[in-house]
Amino acid sequence: MNKDKYYTGIDWMRFLAALLVIANHTSPLATFSETGNFILTRIAARIAVPFFLMTSGFFGLSRYHYDNSPLTGFLKKTGLIYIIANLLYLPVNIYSGYFSQPNLLPNLIKDLVFDGTLYHLWYLPASMIGMVIAWSLIERLDYGKGLAVTAVLYLIGLFGDSYYGIAEKIPIVKGFYGLLFDLTDYTRNGIFLAPVFMLLGGLIADKKHRVSLMQAWTGFIISFALMFTEAMCLHKNGMQRHDSMYVFLLPCIYFLFSAVLNVKGKPIAGLRTASLLIYIIHPMMIIVVRAAAKLLHLQNLLIENSLFHYITVCLLSLVFSFLTAALWEHFGKKPKHRIETDRAYIEIDLAHLSHNAAVLKAAMPPKCELMAVVKTESYGHGAYTITTHLEKNGVKSFAVATIDEGIKLRKYGIRGEILILGYTDVHRAKELRKYNLTQTLIDCTYAKQLNRQAVPVKTHIKIDSGMHRLGFADNDPKSVQSVFNMKYLKVDGIFTHLCCCDSMRPEDVAFTKEQIRRFYKLIDSLTESGIPIPKLHIQSSYGLLNYPGLKCDYVRVGISLYGTTSKPEEQTVLRLDLRPVLALKAKVILIRDVPKGEYVGYDRAFSAKRDSRIAILPIGYGDGFPGNLSCGNACVRVREYIVPIIGRICMDHLAIDITDADGVTVGDTATLIDNRGNSLLSAPEVAKHSGSISNELLSRMGARLPVVVKNG
Repeated sequence: MNKDKYYTGIDWMRFLAALLVIANHTSPLATFSETGNFILTRIAARIAVPFFLMTSGFFGLSRYHYDNSPLTGFLKKTGLIYIIANLLYLPVNIYSGYFSQPNLLPNLIKDLVFDGTLYHLWYLPASMIGMVIAWSLIERLDYGKGLAVTAVLYLIGLFGDSYYGIAEKIPIVKGFYGLLFDLTDYTRNGIFLAPVFMLLGGLIADKKHRVSLMQAWTGFIISFALMFTEAMCLHKNGMQRHDSMYVFLLPCIYFLFSAVLNVKGKPIAGLRTASLLIYIIHPMMIIVVRAAAKLLHLQNLLIENSLFHYITVCLLSLVFSFLTAALWEHFGKKPKHRIETDRAYIEIDLAHLSHNAAVLKAAMPPKCELMAVVKTESYGHGAYTITTHLEKNGVKSFAVATIDEGIKLRKYGIRGEILILGYTDVHRAKELRKYNLTQTLIDCTYAKQLNRQAVPVKTHIKIDSGMHRLGFADNDPKSVQSVFNMKYLKVDGIFTHLCCCDSMRPEDVAFTKEQIRRFYKLIDSLTESGIPIPKLHIQSSYGLLNYPGLKCDYVRVGISLYGTTSKPEEQTVLRLDLRPVLALKAKVILIRDVPKGEYVGYDRAFSAKRDSRIAILPIGYGDGFPGNLSCGNACVRVREYIVPIIGRICMDHLAIDITDADGVTVGDTATLIDNRGNSLLSAPEVAKHSGSISNELLSRMGARLPVVVKNG
């Protein structure tokens, strides 16, 4: 999947916005109509910079804000561009006498920080300041409260801009803005203008904050009409000190961006880079056009005719920018990282994952939510690949084993609930809060210790209903009740774990039903005591498959989500069409002939009983493939042949017998775990031969195995 096709609309709008910026600086209609030029440059063109800012927020704030790398990356990139742009225009500033002005140092600092050393360069420091403010607000508050703060900042900016005519009539307010204008020439800067649009961009990155295409275009047309009316009224009454900020500019840009997001298609090479270059370089092209006009005695055509002047500047800017962008695309870009598949790799079929999630959701009771269990790298499937795909497909709740697994998901951009099923040291309470993680309370003593940290933490209470591993005793409701009175612990859920719900043996069924009875008895006791019951969950994968009628708010789905069972040929009450997600593959790197009587591998564990042909695969127990599958205990598929593993599996290699597999060559791909429904090579079958279960086998897949996505 080429995700860039989903941003084609943004790329084209950025390009149009760059042309509008040129219009703002060249006044294309000034020769023909003062009013028409005002409408074009002081109303229509004012959408350009806010759109740029919203785009920065869309990409820079769309990830979960706990990982600072997007912020630092944005600041470094923008800062570098700003330095280059200042150096580019240094000769212009020298020629214009910029460095001969009185109070050079304070004015230089003011321009570098707020106003730009040339009239268009203010945008670069503004975007950096705006991003820092936006990032800080959502880190300390959230998007909603952060947006409210930036709206207040924008309001302050309004009265120093288009509504200054009102502000200057109030002496104390006029005095405030007078002091402000000593620090910066305008309020359209990184403090008052940029943050609100960046936050809007970050907000709309979440699909739930978008509107339909029809709503977007309707909203944009109405908002633009209102902004047009607002601007014309302000202009007519002489209210504007500047004309960059309008009340209706906010909804106008929101709806425009929503509409643009619906435009998809093949990306145009260099368009994104060219848009930035047009913005940076167009004042230089204005200088070039004016110089050329003077040299060629074409002032009447190239300067005094404002429309032709605009067109000429645009054409020169386009030519320079696209040529530069093309050269950058050809020479400057680093080659894309290629996932290594020439050794061994995990192949993930995301179509199967989406299918499984949909099938499992359909099997759940109404209003019950799927909680995806993604601990241990999503059972070896790759946590990033699995969780980001599931969240895009509507999964909002995840379960992990450790706090560090939860933090990693946040840094991947996962926004939904993340429940830590295992123990977390209470001294990491601040991290639980910072990363908005939900902690399992494993007993009353632990709950008291966590509460003493005086840090608000979201929690789920675990109940021990018979497994005797973690949890509050099910016959001690008073201990559970006490947690609800602890000041710093917010109880969002109560759950238990069914320890043998995968078995349909009568004695195991009876034990499971007893666990269920004891859990709900505790819940009834809490209800009778007036405790508000939070969300409940009791079922794991087999809890759903064998006890589907339980009343719960979540189902914690682990192994079933990945389309497999723990053991082969398991019988369950529900027989769902689940499809294996993972395949394990390796390349044939060497083929050699082994004469009868010769040995292969450590300990001479394999002796050729005939003249044999073997192939070496670059995968071993260091990659998580169990060593006890050695010596014929497992098979692999190569060119549709099922061939045995021979000798001992090494840390990094294993050998297969291809004597009877005609045509196998170096470079062929061998499948060790199949996701095509081949029972012989399925994860449960391979796990059985290793003396284990699929859960363990898949979770052991080594970190050094790259993940290759299929049907993404």
